[in-house]
Amino acid sequence: MVVALGLGAACSGAASPPAPPPSPGQQAPAALAAPAAPPQAAPRQAAPATGAEAQAFFSGVDRDLRALRLRSARAAWVNQTYLTDDTDALAASAEEEMMAYLSRTMKAATRFDGLALPPDLARQRTLLKVSTTLPAPSDPAERAELAALAVEMTSLYGKGKYCPKGKLGQAARAATGGVSAPGVATGSAAAAGAAARGGAAGAAAPKCLELSDLSEVLRTSRTWDELLEAWAGWHAIAPPLRPKFERYVALGNKGAAEIGFPDVGALWRAGYDMTPEAFEAETDRLWGQLKPLYDELHCYVRARLRATYGKDRIGDKAPIPAHVLGNMWAQEWSHVYALMEPYKGQPSLDVTRKIKAKKLDEKQMVSLGERFFTSLGFDPLPATFWERSLFKKPVDRDVVCHASAWDVGDRDDLRIKMCIEPTEEDLITIHHELGHVYYYHQYHELPILFQSGANEGFHEGIGDTLALSVTPSYLKTLGLVDRVPEDEKGLINFLFKKALDKIAFLPFGKLIDQWRWDVFSGKTRPADYNKAWWALRLKYQGVAPPVPRSEADFDPGAKYHVAAGVTYTRYFLAHIYQFQFHRALCKAAGHTGPLHACSIHGSEAAGEKLRAMLSLGASRPWQEAMQAMTGEREADAGAVLEYFEPLRRWLKEQNKNEVCGW
Repeated sequence: MVVALGLGAACSGAASPPAPPPSPGQQAPAALAAPAAPPQAAPRQAAPATGAEAQAFFSGVDRDLRALRLRSARAAWVNQTYLTDDTDALAASAEEEMMAYLSRTMKAATRFDGLALPPDLARQRTLLKVSTTLPAPSDPAERAELAALAVEMTSLYGKGKYCPKGKLGQAARAATGGVSAPGVATGSAAAAGAAARGGAAGAAAPKCLELSDLSEVLRTSRTWDELLEAWAGWHAIAPPLRPKFERYVALGNKGAAEIGFPDVGALWRAGYDMTPEAFEAETDRLWGQLKPLYDELHCYVRARLRATYGKDRIGDKAPIPAHVLGNMWAQEWSHVYALMEPYKGQPSLDVTRKIKAKKLDEKQMVSLGERFFTSLGFDPLPATFWERSLFKKPVDRDVVCHASAWDVGDRDDLRIKMCIEPTEEDLITIHHELGHVYYYHQYHELPILFQSGANEGFHEGIGDTLALSVTPSYLKTLGLVDRVPEDEKGLINFLFKKALDKIAFLPFGKLIDQWRWDVFSGKTRPADYNKAWWALRLKYQGVAPPVPRSEADFDPGAKYHVAAGVTYTRYFLAHIYQFQFHRALCKAAGHTGPLHACSIHGSEAAGEKLRAMLSLGASRPWQEAMQAMTGEREADAGAVLEYFEPLRRWLKEQNKNEVCGW
């Protein structure tokens, strides 16, 4: 679910803003605060608009949006941490209220087009035009329908479950002593409830599996059929979303047309201080710089997977089946590292094993992330963060476990929502989410339209920038690795594992929105949704479905960001920006060695440079924010290539006898 403004929740992908979750066993609040006052629309008049009128208008927008954001944030937080039909309705109502306000206000603001304004007002005018990712039609019934669709898709995704048969079902029965009901729970509350109750009266409770359970299978199993069942089981939750998504596209496009955009995708691309066409060309430019490195990684990984699963399943010049890469969407591959570790016998990089051995709980893992930020001179997290965040999956209710960071209103009410597991992946995600949180903290006193990242990629990139400083040397200080790799073999192991996340992700990060841009523009018709999805995954990732797919499937809907309407190019950009940011901060910290060896942990000089950029929020075009941090005005994939240069040379040598490509 996502309305607008880049406000409220961010990251690994939430969207609308957030309120305190009910304690386990409590009822969710039955109502929210009173509705917002009517928006302050500019009056129609024959006289030319004036600067004073514009000042009064944007002061009213700031006041109104603060109130609306707080209500929307509270409704969204309660909904995502307590998924019921009632909280769906409350969130949809708040969503609709925000949509209605923005629709009227964006149109009213056109009165000031062409008027010379002071820089801060001119910037607010620019940002208001692109302040929503889901523009609503002016028709009240259609607006209400669109708001409900946005909430329903997120809720259905959060409730999705698969009730297994086959080997997964046997494992579930062994674990629970119950009887697995065959088939798939569609994600509806009724279906989920029936599955949890075991179906027929008197039947033993089955073990129906949620996304976290199925993802664990993808991470840990190396049995082809188990992986296949887990992959297909989760993707089977998505078809009920398809008609809702189709209607969501139609209504969103109608709303976009009313505010002067050809379609929703053009609106999304307009939010980067350049034309939509220039921005799309920019993403193509950056991908072109990095594709050769991805191709080398793909070639090496495919050869090692072929050695595990056989040439009959993974051919010489074939795409990789999507279910054998350790991740439900094949977007990050580090969980198959053990199958293809370049050099055995090097110091262990198994941080997950150490986290479990130390029995670190959820709050202790978050505290490690907080300590990294305070070492740079940032404030400790407020007490309310620890009281109001959701760190652990509740056992008594459905929640949206997808990790996200929140600022509830403009009051520095900082939180994260995350079902934390004791893994290295989640430790890195915690650093990422706290990057959002500290970004919120630095700009929360700015005018509301400036309370966002310089662009969406900046917000996503900051946490990952800090995570790049989680080097083996730093992990050793935490007791999470025993020895630091010191020779060339240890370095290749480290960089290879890092590339399985950072480089493997890049094409996936680009194609999600490429698919949606094509859908919104009409290039991809509803009858071809799934066909177009897999065509892009083949083109960019070299990944293919492990079983035949058809238009009866809706595989894009098995990805949270599609169901929740969260833009995704932000993550592609973040995976490039973070290395550019890292290079600049390492320079500020006085680091002189290879970029991959740098950790800014403990450097207040680096922290000062970081805070200076964060405090700008969206008050300046992103090119100026980039310059403030790095001294450069363009995105530069060169920092990624510099970081991974030793690995690139090694991969080319390893692939000499391989037929690369697909």
